[in-house]
Amino acid sequence: QVQLVESGGGLVQAGGSLRLSCAASGRTFSNYFMAWFRQAPGKEREFVAGISRSGGSTKKYVDSVKDRFAISRDNAKNTVYLQMNSLKPEDTAVYYCAAAEYGRRTYTIPERVYEVDWWGQGTQVTVSS
Repeated sequence: QVQLVESGGGLVQAGGSLRLSCAASGRTFSNYFMAWFRQAPGKEREFVAGISRSGGSTKKYVDSVKDRFAISRDNAKNTVYLQMNSLKPEDTAVYYCAAAEYGRRTYTIPERVYEVDWWGQGTQVTVSS
């Protein structure tokens, strides 16, 4: 069982930055694929960014956030981060941290909701114009 706790959300003006953090419990954090999803009101939850296990050499992003967002992980702190720069009003959503164990539902970075094994409670990000 893995517990995920997000922090770092808030209200920011367009063009500003925020850094989200997700602290994970569990013995083998480095073995998990980690990802961030988001859900805006009235929309489905969507993949934002993901990072591979161990050293995190592979990273994936949805096209709309490429060159603005950066995902990283610190295995010593059992934490994954999402640095969000040049924020836009359309980035407004609840952001969820997600973890997937190799071989349970996926063999790669989870990009679909059904590929995720564990979810955080979510943190609100609001970008004003």
